[in-house]
Amino acid sequence: MESNNVHSTLEVGKYAFSKQSHQFWTLQFAGWLGYAVIVFFAIVRPQMHQADFNLSGQFINLLLETLCGFFLSYLQWRIIQKIVHLPVKHTLLLSFLSAATLGVFFNVFKLSAFKMLVHNQVWNEAWSMLEFGGWLLFSLTTMFVWTSIFFIMLYNTKLQKEHEMLLRAQTAAKDAQLQMLRYQLNPHFMFNTMNAISTLIFKNENDKANEMLDKLCEFFRYSLDKNDKSKTSLQKELALLDLYLSIEKVRFGERLQVTLDIADETMGCKVPSMLLQPLVENAIKYAIELRKEGGTICIHSSRVKDRLVIKVKDNGLPVNNSVSEGFGIGISNTKARLNAMFNGEFDINLHNKTEGGTTVTINIPFQK
Repeated sequence: MESNNVHSTLEVGKYAFSKQSHQFWTLQFAGWLGYAVIVFFAIVRPQMHQADFNLSGQFINLLLETLCGFFLSYLQWRIIQKIVHLPVKHTLLLSFLSAATLGVFFNVFKLSAFKMLVHNQVWNEAWSMLEFGGWLLFSLTTMFVWTSIFFIMLYNTKLQKEHEMLLRAQTAAKDAQLQMLRYQLNPHFMFNTMNAISTLIFKNENDKANEMLDKLCEFFRYSLDKNDKSKTSLQKELALLDLYLSIEKVRFGERLQVTLDIADETMGCKVPSMLLQPLVENAIKYAIELRKEGGTICIHSSRVKDRLVIKVKDNGLPVNNSVSEGFGIGISNTKARLNAMFNGEFDINLHNKTEGGTTVTINIPFQK
């Protein structure tokens, strides 16, 4: 289970990384293309009517300015990726310090290229504080905007990963709880079965005791090999129940009659593992064992809209309070496992008929 969880976490991490990378490159190309268009219409185009307008210089300058900004924003992305694991205050401080540094470099590059390509001057010729400051404000704003976008993207991904890890931890905890509750049934079932085998030996019915022991080994072998999960399908649950009933039929023979009324569409429905065994065990204890003529147990399943309804009915003796207390272990364990699996979205009722017979009805969400 642990290796599966690790594998799933790695798969989620790879998917999140791929999705984030795709978002980044889409944003990069779209953002800097938009930047070039805005600069062209806001700055370059209004100057085109001037007599000394340098068309080729302006376009080459705009191209280099856009490519420089593209490279610097990518560099800023890599920087934030390296520091995003730090505390938020430290990440913000370092992010905007690096953005300010890159913004200054971007401004120097833009102004130098503009002097050389548009006005054919030396890269640092005739700089003024006013001119440099005006360009710097726009350059810093550009890098700060990219930094804010990257920061939001990376932290959103980080929060999503943490949320997924929390959900996986909760799921793992529920599976562990279901597994623990299921294994809680084994000693109870084992005690009852071994007690029956001991009784058969005491009565010198050794052949029956040996057959029952073989069936018990087969039951646990199947349980571990095929049904060693906290959840299973109703079809597999019925196969496990059939093995359990083969054990009990060694004891009771024709006194134990079981009928199945299972809707085909419910066979693949998801249920807690070993859901039926403790309920049928209770029915055998009070409907079969206490009566010389034995009795009948009927297991019914049906789909009612988006719910799965399972009934375990017997025609045993009327159940009084002292007898109904014996249902405590099976019913309480079943309730706990249903609650762990369906978060309270279930219903389980024990109905006793005055003339005899008990019906346990389980109503759970229909999940395939």
